[in-house]
Amino acid sequence: MASKQQSPAVSGGAGAFRTEHDSMGPLQVPADALWGAQTQRAIDNFPVSGLVLPRGIVRALGLIKATAAEVNLGLKLLDAPRAGAIVTAALAVADGDHDAQFPIDVFQTGSGTSSNMNANEVIAHLASRALGTDVHPNDHVNMGQSSNDVFPTAIHVAASLAIVEQLLPSLRQLSKTIRRKGRQLKDITKTGRTHLMDAMPLRFDQELSGWAQQIDNGIARVESALPRLQALAQGGTAVGTGINAEPRFGKRFAKALARRTGIAFTPSPNYFESLSSQDAAVEVSGQLKTVAVSLMKIANDLRWMNSGPLAGLGEIELPALQPGSSIMPGKVNPVIAEAVAMVCAKVIGNDAAITIAGQSGNFQLNVMLPLVAHDLLQSIGLLSSASRLLADRAIAGFTVRRDRVEAVLAQNPILITAANRVIGYEAGAAIAKQAYQERRPVLDVALERTGLDLATLRRLLDPATLTEGGIPDPQRRGGGG
Repeated sequence: MASKQQSPAVSGGAGAFRTEHDSMGPLQVPADALWGAQTQRAIDNFPVSGLVLPRGIVRALGLIKATAAEVNLGLKLLDAPRAGAIVTAALAVADGDHDAQFPIDVFQTGSGTSSNMNANEVIAHLASRALGTDVHPNDHVNMGQSSNDVFPTAIHVAASLAIVEQLLPSLRQLSKTIRRKGRQLKDITKTGRTHLMDAMPLRFDQELSGWAQQIDNGIARVESALPRLQALAQGGTAVGTGINAEPRFGKRFAKALARRTGIAFTPSPNYFESLSSQDAAVEVSGQLKTVAVSLMKIANDLRWMNSGPLAGLGEIELPALQPGSSIMPGKVNPVIAEAVAMVCAKVIGNDAAITIAGQSGNFQLNVMLPLVAHDLLQSIGLLSSASRLLADRAIAGFTVRRDRVEAVLAQNPILITAANRVIGYEAGAAIAKQAYQERRPVLDVALERTGLDLATLRRLLDPATLTEGGIPDPQRRGGGG
């Protein structure tokens, strides 16, 4: 979801400040900021990277606060005017109306307390202004909650929404595009390659079916992790005991959030596990890494097949999208495949960081939650965008250089493999070696050395027939499809 950023800027003119208070005392805050003292302390304390939490986490925090207010109203713990004002303000945060009011660095307190209080303060400010009476960030907006269950919940909610809304549709589009392209190319046989060396032939649709299956498997892997990602820590509060939360809060919260989002959220079966670990996020990240590995394999296959146009394989031509060199006129590079490969490298790196962060749970709390949030959401977003780019700007539009493919295939000495049962491995090896050394079609060399007639050899060595597998029959009539 794109940020609307409609709230006031946070700069403020010289001397344009107001005084806010928290448990540590008074603090100067920019006059036009919607946040309060605790957010300002975090801004001052963590000038680390300039990276802020992803839009998806801010959205999730808004959804959490709105849902919590509704549940607390239903439990008769929060009055209707305050609950209504909190819900309205929180949903505006969820919708992206106030993203500029969330400036805290990703590298902050490990529990995400600073960002939870950022949300509490902004929502309380908006609600107080709309209601004309005090709405307290802790007593009202954060009622029945702790940063220790809010932030793990935000990670799960944000990641679940991003996967369902962005990643899975993008991967399905990619799989569909690959399979459609394969159907278009099903009548073209090419040289197979193992170890980057010539091997037995296969059809383009067979090669692309392997790519599509990789993507389909990735979809299944990600989907298999969703039930654990959709189990929410909300209700565990500080250490998992649920202190200061009404006992029914967690179940009602999950049910209400599921109704609001259409995602099958459930309360965690064990709040102690959900606060102290990030195993579900680590699992999802591992599945994202596998998807990244698949995408990198496909991207590199495309780069190799496109290489040339004269000195490389030159089997296909990817769409020409931009000039490829500042010094070499006419050069065009496989830019989409390269961008996708870099995305995959980043996702693999993010998984390493998430793995380290996931094992950083000490007793009752994981203390690298903002890092998990940032890297997990970044990986989901990158893979979503890269999948669509690969589908729309590389695979859908590439063309096959049939003359090149057919010329190379005709000289492939490995075709003699199909005659092994008739002439033997040693004789086949000698024919393959001679065909390669003399740069001649293997059919011509086999005709000279085997004593088999031309019709028999053509049946045995027909590349299209060889893509069907099985044992070639020298007596079979007709060619392959």
